[in-house]
This record gives sequence, C-alpha cells and structure tokens, in this order.
Amino acid sequence: MSARDGGVGGMGTLGRRQRFENSEFTVRIYPGTLAEGTIYCPISARKTTTAAEAIERVIERLQLDRTKCYVLAEVKEFGGEEWILNPNDCPVQRMMLWPRVALEHRPLSGGEDYRFLLRQKNLDGSIHYGGSLQMWLQITEERRRMVERGLLPQPDSQGDQADLCCLPELNERSLLDNLRSRFQQEKIYTYVGSILIVINPFKFLPIYNPKFVKMYDNHTLGHLEPHIYAVADVAYHAMLRRQRNQCIVISGESGSGKTQSTNFLIHHLTALSQKGFASGVEQIILGAGPVLE
Repeated sequence: MSARDGGVGGMGTLGRRQRFENSEFTVRIYPGTLAEGTIYCPISARKTTTAAEAIERVIERLQLDRTKCYVLAEVKEFGGEEWILNPNDCPVQRMMLWPRVALEHRPLSGGEDYRFLLRQKNLDGSIHYGGSLQMWLQITEERRRMVERGLLPQPDSQGDQADLCCLPELNERSLLDNLRSRFQQEKIYTYVGSILIVINPFKFLPIYNPKFVKMYDNHTLGHLEPHIYAVADVAYHAMLRRQRNQCIVISGESGSGKTQSTNFLIHHLTALSQKGFASGVEQIILGAGPVLE
C-alpha cells in the first residue's frame, strides 16, 4: 500500500470516527419514584454528553424539583450492584460496553437488565433510594408490560398528542414540536385524523411482534397508540363489513421507509386473514415487491 493510499484510508477512518462522535443515541433513564407514572425518559445524547447534561435534560422534560440534587446510576436489575456516575462520566460510552441484547432493550439470560436510574442525593451525600431497588424496578417492569398489553393507558409525560387534530394550537411549529417530542420517546407513529404519519427511526423497534398484531386486531382507530397495524386492521375490517375493495396510499421521500411500511401492512393483513395459520401468501406478496417497484 502506498503512502497516498494510506492517507486516503486514514481520512476515511477519521471521517467515520467524526460522524460516530457526532451521532445521537437514545438513552433511556428510569426515574422510578421520582416521577410517578413515568416508566422511562428517553433523551438524545452524543458520545461526549456528560451525566450532568443528561440529568439536566431529564429534569427539564419531567419538570422535576430543581432544588434537589440528582445523580445518575448504572445498574443491573437483579445484579444488586449500582454504580453512581460522576458528573463528567459519559452515559453513551458506558452504554456501548453493554451486551448487544441490552442495547436492543431485550432481557438477558439470567435476569440481568442494564439500566440507567435517576437518583436523588441527600444533603449528607447519601443516596435516597425511596424503597427497595428490586421492588420498584419490578413494579416499573410490571407497569410497562401492562401498558404494552393495553391494560393501562400510555404514559403521557410530555403532554404530546397522538392525533395532531387534537392540538390546542394548530400551526407549523406546534406540529413539528409534537412530532419531535413523540419521536424522542420512540413514538414514530402519529395520526392526523385517519391519516398516519410515520418517522423513520433507522433502527429496530420491538413493536411488530405477534403481541401487537393481536392488540390491534378489530379495534377502533384512536383507542390505542398510533400504529401501522391499526391502519391495516381498519382497512381489513372495512372490506369485510362493506364488501368493497379498500385502498391504502403510502407516500414519502426516497428512503423514508415506504417499502418497510408496506411489508408491515402485508404482514398484518395476512396475519388477520390467516388467523395464525401458516401460509405462503405473505412471502409471495413480499417477493413481488421488488418487481412492482
């Protein structure tokens, strides 16, 4: 390899490194008893974002008492260990050391679950836990599962609207602020009446499994969090009820996720029509996608 080749390669590596340094990551911070009704607070952070900056963003979003002192802790759910981060520590750098399944927010074998917790610091320097760590983590996890099953309402800590038609003040800024707030909470779907707005997260979100297929089966539009399965479900049951063909229009810029959204629609429609029975219809339709495009 020549020196010129090496130089070009070095510049490419440097460019990729700079892009990685400037990339934004979503960090979930669990406030526990400090914010009742809030399961976790997702914030955007870079690799260089400090724990102090992350705490400030959580305080602002959850509107916590600023007269109190807070610290960020890294824990394992059943590990019994809790590490208090220094103000200059970087949560994203610590998060990059977690196992891959932990970064995808999936439970690890053995009951381990890596998390960042928000703690209140007492005047004497001790940490106020507000009860047993394992107890409130278990309560938080049970609350999250009940919300996912539709047994509890979705947390509305940011006051955003799932339907833009319900905004008290309708203008371009309020629309964009509402969409931004939902996106930061990993809510990529938002209604405008019967229209569904989708923001491509460019990452996997665990909201397309059979549990969600069953949750949105034969439900009224707007009763649950916006989802592409809801649109597919309404169209499917309208077809059966009215005995007329239905059409779902998908539009967007290149790379916005139209093909993936089509796949999710087809998946839900075939699941509704087959009711869980194995069939090759879905694969045949999905296989025709590239030809149609």
